[in-house]
Amino acid sequence: MKIIKSFFWYFLSISILSLSNGCKALPNVSEMIDEARTAQKHRQIVSSKGVLSQQKSMAIMERLKRSVDPTDILERHTAVVESVTESPLTKGNKVTLLADGQAAYAAMFKALQNAKDHINLESYIIEDDETGRKFADLLLQKQAEGIQVNLIYDSMGSMNTPDSFFQRLRDGGIRVVGFNPINPLKAQEKWGLTHRDHRKILIVDGKVAIIGGINISKVYSSSPFKRKQNEKAPIHWRDTDIQIDGPAVAEFQRLFLDTWLKQKGPELSERNYFPDLKEEGNALVRVIGSTPGETNRIPFIVYVSAISFAEHSIHMTNSYFIPDDQIVKALTDAAERGVDVKIILPGITDSQLALYAQRYHYSGLLKSGVKLYEHSTSLLHAKTAVVDSVWSTVGSTNMDFLSLLNNDEVNAVVLSREFAVEMESMFARDLANSRQIQWDEWEKRPLLPRIREWFVNLFVRWL
Repeated sequence: MKIIKSFFWYFLSISILSLSNGCKALPNVSEMIDEARTAQKHRQIVSSKGVLSQQKSMAIMERLKRSVDPTDILERHTAVVESVTESPLTKGNKVTLLADGQAAYAAMFKALQNAKDHINLESYIIEDDETGRKFADLLLQKQAEGIQVNLIYDSMGSMNTPDSFFQRLRDGGIRVVGFNPINPLKAQEKWGLTHRDHRKILIVDGKVAIIGGINISKVYSSSPFKRKQNEKAPIHWRDTDIQIDGPAVAEFQRLFLDTWLKQKGPELSERNYFPDLKEEGNALVRVIGSTPGETNRIPFIVYVSAISFAEHSIHMTNSYFIPDDQIVKALTDAAERGVDVKIILPGITDSQLALYAQRYHYSGLLKSGVKLYEHSTSLLHAKTAVVDSVWSTVGSTNMDFLSLLNNDEVNAVVLSREFAVEMESMFARDLANSRQIQWDEWEKRPLLPRIREWFVNLFVRWL
C-alpha cells in the first residue's frame, strides 16, 4: 500500500508541474504514409556543391537499392520524411560507428585536440566528475589557444553539477548557456519544466560532428568486463555515438546555432561556422532535429514510417521504451507480415518506473511475433535502429513521450549498406549479452508485477 501511495503522489506532482506545457499529441503517421504510397515525387539529394539533378539523385538511389534486397524504405519512407522536414539528404559523408563510451570519448578528445577555429558542444548532462573535469580542462586549454568554445548544457539534466563548474569555464573565456533554467524567472523564452535539451552534439571547426546518446559523465568510461569480474565495480553504461565527416555536419551546426539564438546566449564571436565541406565518404545522411511544437514531431514520424515500410528486418535498441499505440501497432504489423523484428531493451536500469512501463507492452508484442531481449551485462542507454540492412539511425531520441513530445532531440539517419553491416554486427554483440523474453514464461508471471506495470503505465507521459 505504501508503494502505491508513493507512486500516486509522485505522478500527481509531476502531472501538476507539466500542465504548463498543455495537452500535446503525436501526429497520425498513417495519413502521411497513405500519401507517400501514391507520391510520384522523385527524391533529391544534396552534395557538397549543391542540389543534384533529379537524374543524378535517382541514379544514386538506384545503386543503393541494388545493393540490398528490395525494400520500400528507400523511396516511400523518404517521401514521408521529406514531407515534414527541410533537412536535406546529403551525399558524400563518412560515418564512423562509436560503439561505446570509451570509443566515443577517444574520438571526442582527438577532435577537440585538433580544433583550429571553434568548438560547439551541446549536452544534456555534464557532470563535475573526473570525466567532466577532463573535458573542462581541455576546453579551457583550447580556449586559451584562441579557439572559441561555445557550450550548451541542460539546466535540469546537469542540475547536480555545481555552478562553480560552469563559472570556471566562463572565467576562462568559454561562452556558456544553461538551457531553459529551472528557475522560471531566469528563462529566456516561454518556460516549461518538461522542455529539455536532450541532444548530445559536438561540432569541431564546422567539419566534424559527433552525436548520439552519450553524455559527459564517468558512467560511460567504465568497463563491462570489470563488472563481470567484480559485482562491486561501477555499472557500465552501454551507449552509442557516431562521428560524421562531410556535408551533413552543416545541418548539425544549424541546429546548435538555432538553439543558441533561441536561448539568447552571449553574442558569438566571428568564426568560420560554415566552411566549405568536401565529400569524405559514400554515406547518405539526413539530420533529424526536433523541438516541441504542434507539427514538429519528426523523430516519431521517422521511426513509425521506417518500421511501417520495413520488409525484411527491424533491429532496434532503445533505452527508455515507452511507445505510443502507433509505434506498437507498426511493430506488431511488421512482425505479423513476416519481418524479423528484434528489440533489445534494458534489463538493468536507472529508472525502475521506466522499466515497469516498458514491460507493460511485452505481452502484445510477444504474441504478435516481436522478439524481445533485455540486456543483462550493462545499463543499456543506446537509441539505435537498423532496418532492411540499409537504413540506420543513431541519436538521442528515446521511445518515450518525453523525448517524442517535450525534448529537443537529434538523430542521424544513414542510408548505407556498409554502415548497416557495422550496425548489425554491433546489434549481434548486444544480443549475445542479452536474455530473450519467452512468451510461455512471460504469461505465467505473478499478479503483482502485472498490476504494478498497469498502474505505472497510467502515467507514461511523465516518465
